[in-house]
Amino acid sequence: MTRPIALLLALFLLLNPTGALAKSLTIGLSQYPSTLHPTIDSMLAKSYVLGLVHRPMIIENRDWEPECLLCTEIPTFENGLAERVTLADGTEGVKTTYTIHPEATWGDGTPVTTADVAFTLEMGKNPRSGFVSTEAYDRILDLEIVDGKTFTVTGDRITYRYSQQGAFTLLPAHLEAPIADANIDAYAADTLYQKEPTHPGLWFGPYRIASVDPGRAITVERNPTWYGAAPAFDRIVLKVVENTAALEANLLSGEVDMIAGELGIPIDQALSLEKRIGDRAVITYQPGLIYEHMEANLDNPVLADLLVRQAILHGIDRQAINERLFGGRQPAADTNINPLDAIHVQVERTYPYDPAEAARLLEAAGWTPGPGGIRRNAAGDKLALTLMTTAGNQSRELVQQVIQAQLRQVGIDIRIRNEPPRVLFGETVRKRAFDDLVMFAWISAPENVPRTILHSDQIPTQENNWNGQNVAGYANPEMDALLDRIERELDPAARKLLWTDYQNLYAETLPALPLYFRANPHILPPWLGGYRPTGHLAPSTLWVEEWTDAR
Repeated sequence: MTRPIALLLALFLLLNPTGALAKSLTIGLSQYPSTLHPTIDSMLAKSYVLGLVHRPMIIENRDWEPECLLCTEIPTFENGLAERVTLADGTEGVKTTYTIHPEATWGDGTPVTTADVAFTLEMGKNPRSGFVSTEAYDRILDLEIVDGKTFTVTGDRITYRYSQQGAFTLLPAHLEAPIADANIDAYAADTLYQKEPTHPGLWFGPYRIASVDPGRAITVERNPTWYGAAPAFDRIVLKVVENTAALEANLLSGEVDMIAGELGIPIDQALSLEKRIGDRAVITYQPGLIYEHMEANLDNPVLADLLVRQAILHGIDRQAINERLFGGRQPAADTNINPLDAIHVQVERTYPYDPAEAARLLEAAGWTPGPGGIRRNAAGDKLALTLMTTAGNQSRELVQQVIQAQLRQVGIDIRIRNEPPRVLFGETVRKRAFDDLVMFAWISAPENVPRTILHSDQIPTQENNWNGQNVAGYANPEMDALLDRIERELDPAARKLLWTDYQNLYAETLPALPLYFRANPHILPPWLGGYRPTGHLAPSTLWVEEWTDAR
């Protein structure tokens, strides 16, 4: 008698409130977010999850054009929602007006309002909040609340992205303000996003978080207060398997329905899988603005020497890595600007594989051959560097080994030490706690000024509560001035010339060591429709309500 009861119970658990069989989707991911707070830490795993349960004000869409997801209309000079203003110091700023979608409501039934805007701006301006970067908030000189849904902000400058100066990623003031008021210095640890992420009032996307199994899985369910089109699935399970070989095994066994392109298996693994999987899955390869590189800790005197950084690049055969490991789908990079981006130009200074040139540069930097082929300086110190990346990523670990072997041929001893992604990005990279080199990817939006990763005022320190993403510690006055000029240039043709100067300066000074531009394999079930990756910073989950289930 127990078997029929168990079957009935299982059927009951699959039913949604209407009595119909619930539709679910299980997505495999290779990383678990270090936090679910929208503005603390910068990690793609978090962005992917937030795409299901949250919405930005404005985002570049799948056609690489700005789109309102929370607001009703993008402010422009042409539609009158933006206007030039003269500031108190005589310089020119800009006022922009936004209206929040009238039906936007947090998952606990509380409307999304301008009170949330005011609270988010207040937190963004507070360096003790733990936000990954406060610069965009600091540029806002004034906030005018028009009513519960409409607000105007005044910015201290006019940039070519002026329409998005007030496009904050909102926090629920009714839940988070009391926590911040109680102890702002402990806010990052005490926030409900950390302590109670299943609270429905934290979310206002098509879904809200139903359960969290830290490090393993996040389950989302339909949000009854969602103001947009109803999503096809009643629940989505995000299953995290940080070892990419094990993630593939989960797909083959049916434990997951699909593997996220943004955070799944690397391209070399997908190319092998494609030969074996037949019609059980559809694999598409999406090239995008994904810049795989090595950040060098420039506080390290060895890596602060440009000659050493140049030698490292000449000592790595990046073209062979692309051809032999990635089937020619991940071309070597010269800077962080992808050829898919309209601002890309061919730079004058490149770093082809040239071991003889690498040796010459190391000699010029004072590193001469020593015992065992490893170079030493005049003090007898070995040229030994630690290279870190995300543990369990089969492709990155293989690339590490190739780099290790190739650099040994020019006299550099590379020592490999890896960490789980949530540790590497949540602590080590964010707090600049890596000694030498760390390999990962920056993902950008189209024509995105990389100010937070390159400007000297964006170097994270303990004193600024690790604010900023310039984790290399790169400080170059010429680059600072150029980034400022690019932002302020409204004419696209004139701006393209500045982007040319930028890319050449990047190639000359090497704030980071370019490896290649990634293409993401999206591994989907044949019955999933409406899925369309963006190829840039915005994850595919931001349009989850358009996905369909043809089973």
